[in-house]
Amino acid sequence: MKNTLLLFSLLIFNNAIAQVSDFKSTDFTIANNVAKLYKGSDLSNLPLLAHNLTYKLPTDVEKFRAIYTWVCNNIKGDIYQNDKVSKQRKKLNNDSLAYIKWNNKYKKTVYKRLINNKKTMCTGYAYLIKELCFFANIECEIVDGYGRSTIANVNSLEMANHSWNAVKLNNKWYLCDATWSSGYIVANALFINDYNDGYFLTDPILFAKNHYPLNKKWLLNNELMQSNFIASPLVYGETFKQKIIPVSPKLMDFKIEKDEEIIFSFKALKKENSNTISLVYFSGNKERTLKLHDLKHENKVTTFKHQFKRKGFFDVHLKIDNNIVATYTIEVTKS
Repeated sequence: MKNTLLLFSLLIFNNAIAQVSDFKSTDFTIANNVAKLYKGSDLSNLPLLAHNLTYKLPTDVEKFRAIYTWVCNNIKGDIYQNDKVSKQRKKLNNDSLAYIKWNNKYKKTVYKRLINNKKTMCTGYAYLIKELCFFANIECEIVDGYGRSTIANVNSLEMANHSWNAVKLNNKWYLCDATWSSGYIVANALFINDYNDGYFLTDPILFAKNHYPLNKKWLLNNELMQSNFIASPLVYGETFKQKIIPVSPKLMDFKIEKDEEIIFSFKALKKENSNTISLVYFSGNKERTLKLHDLKHENKVTTFKHQFKRKGFFDVHLKIDNNIVATYTIEVTKS
């Protein structure tokens, strides 16, 4: 019986290609314009807002698009709340029950500030997406887990610190992150609204590069569900904008011998174009470019090689045009 249930679960979540390209024939222009039309609407009546955003749109994906882009462009990241929750999470890091109790109580403040000030953190973004979907009759869930960045959960899963959404469209589950789509915080003092469409219905393999759910079923990929977390190359918002999946090396942090040649590769989810590809590291404040060999483009996969000819520690960055999309930490030892 247990094996039957496991097989059933795997079949339900066998969505390795669940991504926005499933809707490549859908024109989101009207949905985007509807979201713009209701810019500045208040949150005192969520059923009315959900109705206004969706009633003219014929499909669930267009309705969800209007909801998602409205939330991302009308709700600001709350620096005060983010800082308060981060401090409390660190303080109670060894007492999860105490933190859960505190967090459940603090959620009332989070939702109040969201409704009154249109400011929130990831919990509020995910909650608002789910609520608006509920009133639009779209199935949506809040997913809690680990957000991986340059300052959190880099080499291991240290602390659950993030929430996002899974939404069901055409009987298939998709992943999205309205928090990271909405913009970013500068110097822990200023929120910049900068919509990033790369977190909308993202490929699960790319999404898992910096999102790891507490419940592994929300990885939406059988191979990912059956494997353990590994510290893959660090990715950034620009990685999602470019829709790039780093393929090799698989690890962020690894060791090689001097004169060893390393193969780098990545998959482009969007149509290939004439982007400039480079591999760089920083020496002091100066950016230095590493020489690439055997650069190839085949079936949306780009592959190239580099030979490290001197020993030392290198923070190596893959760049597409002027955007860093992956970071590796490489120790080169004496051969």
